[in-house]
Amino acid sequence: MEKMRKQFPVLSQCIYANTAASGLLYDGLLEWRQEHDLDFLIGGSRMKMKAMIEGIPEIRKRVGHFFNCKVENVALVPNFSLGLNMLLDGLDSKHRILLIESDYPSVNWPFEDRGFQVSYAKLDADLEANILEKVKSDDISVLALSIVQWVNGIQIDMDFLATLKKEFPNLLIIADGTQFCGMTDFDFEASPLDIMGTSAYKWLLAGYGNGFMFFKDGVEDRIALQSTGFNAANGNVDGKDNVRFAKRLEPGHLDTLNFGSLKFSLEFLNGIGMKTIERRLEVLSKKAKTAFTELGLLEESVVGRSSHSTIFNIKGDDALFQKFVENDVVCSQRGGGIRLSFHFYNTEAEIDAIVRILKTG
Repeated sequence: MEKMRKQFPVLSQCIYANTAASGLLYDGLLEWRQEHDLDFLIGGSRMKMKAMIEGIPEIRKRVGHFFNCKVENVALVPNFSLGLNMLLDGLDSKHRILLIESDYPSVNWPFEDRGFQVSYAKLDADLEANILEKVKSDDISVLALSIVQWVNGIQIDMDFLATLKKEFPNLLIIADGTQFCGMTDFDFEASPLDIMGTSAYKWLLAGYGNGFMFFKDGVEDRIALQSTGFNAANGNVDGKDNVRFAKRLEPGHLDTLNFGSLKFSLEFLNGIGMKTIERRLEVLSKKAKTAFTELGLLEESVVGRSSHSTIFNIKGDDALFQKFVENDVVCSQRGGGIRLSFHFYNTEAEIDAIVRILKTG
């Protein structure tokens, strides 16, 4: 993995514990992006039209294959927030929605601002039990949540969601995978999720302006999408009434630089191996959780769970955050604490270095 670290110049300057805010640009992707724009520079519209006509379908195919989602059920969107907002404009307002307290604003706000009847599950060590109780008591028809919580890194148990789906087969489960996709080898078709959207600039390392929405078969019968445009019909002036469900989330031209970056990064991650990345993150998560727990820096809702992501929110004030800055540790202040997040390019030695900083405070 040390060889892979050399792809990321930032890592020679600091301990980068901030992937939950932004994934890193790396040498291979920079070179591809420069070549793409050089081709555009000398090729003009001929290059762009070819890239859109031939390249975008290949990108969609690569995204679907990487996560095992049917290609026809993949929508390429600039980010999760836009995708979800377009989606909810087609969701019947009579649905009763269950959200998670303090979930990412771009998950909760779109439901809240559309006047849905909303209930909330408490975010603590018993998250799954809280969800089950609310689904039963509040006649919930739609569950929407982040797979990994942005502030403290709590990750929903997929086995629980599978059991929930069996008990309530008509429950529509919508998930934000932005803090999840790129952490593990994930199979969408085998999952209990009906819809998953993701911005790819974090753990997928694809840069900004690209993301995707996945749908299971049958979702099109439950949501009446209103968005459309010339690109949704693949530039066919007679195709207005024949736009498939997922393409309605692609009403306008898609940027071949940004979405090409997504394809490049998926191939980069595939080259490392998602199982390899998953195993490495499990090691980093266990090491960080053990160290931060021993220092009494984690909330009980995190300590009390059997497994965790690599996102941690530790107790700390402005003075501690400034100390991290002075010691070249890149992290974020979130939720009244300090959020540290680790990807495969981080090392156990870096966690040890962070612990030494904490112990000298």
